[in-house]
Amino acid sequence: MLKRLGAEFVGTFWLVLGGCGSAVLAAKFGGDGNPLGIGLLGVSLAFGLTVLTGVYALGHISGGHFNPAVSLGLWAGARFPARELLPYILAQLAGAIVAGFILMQIASGGGTFAIDPNAAGVFASNGYGAMSPGGYSVAAAFLCEVVMTTMFLVVILGATSARAPAGFAPIAIGLALTLIHLISIPVTNTSVNPARSTGVALFAGPVALSQLWLFWLAPILGGLMGGYLHRMLERD
Repeated sequence: MLKRLGAEFVGTFWLVLGGCGSAVLAAKFGGDGNPLGIGLLGVSLAFGLTVLTGVYALGHISGGHFNPAVSLGLWAGARFPARELLPYILAQLAGAIVAGFILMQIASGGGTFAIDPNAAGVFASNGYGAMSPGGYSVAAAFLCEVVMTTMFLVVILGATSARAPAGFAPIAIGLALTLIHLISIPVTNTSVNPARSTGVALFAGPVALSQLWLFWLAPILGGLMGGYLHRMLERD
């Protein structure tokens, strides 16, 4: 169990460091319009690559959840025992927070880095209203996070089914997360992962923290819905 929790810690650490790190350090590198900045497309791909590589590297140890909503969705889909939910979620949170701390140390070493706690997407945080990159309402943000997480779990459960082609699940999961980011970065800066949201919100300021509730509630609801939906679809 300790090895499995260690794998969840490392995998979630990698997801937050790689995905949020790309947003903080590389999305607008050199300023707006600079061809070296990776932009929305690059950040979306970075999140997908962290999951793809993390699941291939660590999935055989822990299952490669790296996300409390995924763990809960797998439980809802009858793929994960309830007794292991809390330790998995705590390991995921710890990995995300350590990644957020290290990312802050790296970013603070740059001469132009500064935290504006009232800016949308500050330090790769998630938000709605004034904290949404596109100014989307709380209702739109909530619906987006629920639907995106639901579909993420449908892909995860389908790709890892015994009926699915073996060996390709991490690719499908990574590409699904890339697509989710391409759709929803303008709306919420994309969470679908309460640990990812918490790991950076702790360093982004009080406004990001005050909106963190949505990025726990909506992904968890979506994860449970996705788990139950796939369970019904695959039932003989």
